[in-house]
Amino acid sequence: MPFTIATWNINSVRLRMPIVERLLKEHAPDMLCLQETKVPDELFPEKAFRKAGYEHILFHGQKGYHGVATVARRPIELVEKRRFCEIDDSRHLSVRIQAGGKTGVGDNFY
Repeated sequence: MPFTIATWNINSVRLRMPIVERLLKEHAPDMLCLQETKVPDELFPEKAFRKAGYEHILFHGQKGYHGVATVARRPIELVEKRRFCEIDDSRHLSVRIQAGGKTGVGDNFY
């Protein structure tokens, strides 16, 4: 059975949450990687993702701009959050996931 990954430069996850929910329902990727979430960690819409069946959520955000998130149906583990270009702008999130008896690492960044 294939493991599916969707990626989206969303430009504000909270603004587009109804569209995200529709994407998750209609296409049901195993993992969704979002860029430009534009939300601080404490305001990330975890509840909506959990309600959609994506219980495993990691995010790296900040107020106003940038930010990345990875949500999955299977457990994911944080590997690291890198600083590119020597600035703290919440543009990277690396996760480990197991699927089909194999372990993979994915980097979500922009």
